Amino acid sequence: MKGCDGSILISTKPGSKQWAEKDAEDNKDLAVEAFNSITKAKSLLETKCPGVVSCADILAIAARDFVHLAGGPYYPVKKGRWDGKLSLASRVNLKIPHANSTVNELIKLFASKGLTPDDLVVLSGAHTIGFSHCKNFVNRLYDYKGTKKPDPSIDPRLLKALKMSCPPFGRSGSVVAPFDVTTPFLFDNAYYQNLEAKLGLLSSDQQLFFDPRTKPMVQALAKDKQRFFQAFSAAMDKMGSIGVKRGRKHGEKRKDCSVHAF
Repeated sequence: MKGCDGSILISTKPGSKQWAEKDAEDNKDLAVEAFNSITKAKSLLETKCPGVVSCADILAIAARDFVHLAGGPYYPVKKGRWDGKLSLASRVNLKIPHANSTVNELIKLFASKGLTPDDLVVLSGAHTIGFSHCKNFVNRLYDYKGTKKPDPSIDPRLLKALKMSCPPFGRSGSVVAPFDVTTPFLFDNAYYQNLEAKLGLLSSDQQLFFDPRTKPMVQALAKDKQRFFQAFSAAMDKMGSIGVKRGRKHGEKRKDCSVHAF
């Protein structure tokens, strides 16, 4: 949580009373397959050039490759990061956006990392792919802000479909819905078009269209996919430079991304 340093990959030490980031409540739903992909890449690299490529660099490159394979831009990734030594679950909650975060909270959180409101809108566009569990949006369907009614900003068709998948009680923790209900497996700018049509899955996403500080950028990116791709590439480069560790004094280069080197 201190930057782009691969700390999310570290596993909790057996018997430890302090959990690592990946075991935080907010990270419990991260796919095991994603961690396995990084492990496989690291193992292969260690056979070719041991001790050279950090886990943090692998993670940054893998994120870029996934975006590109899904139809998104191929952008350059700076290398030379070292792996961070600190990974604490207790620091996660206040350091990441939440499904019910307000735009004010999001802007403040991003600003604490040197990111602008425009960066917030652009990076939120990563929700053009992926899925979210019912627990992250079920309140919007049945009891929005304690009203005992649905969020009035949801398109009625989407509301009906989501209610069929996510009942108010006894819902399965494994049920998910796509962030982008139109092209969930394609990295494009449909996410922004969905926000204009009130088809945003999370409250934190949909509010970006209603807030005057973020709405103009949502509208601009909804109209121009290439502008989104260019802006996303620049924002990922900016985010990938946050809290970079260099040298043994500040970091390590782990042979096993889940276990500290020292």
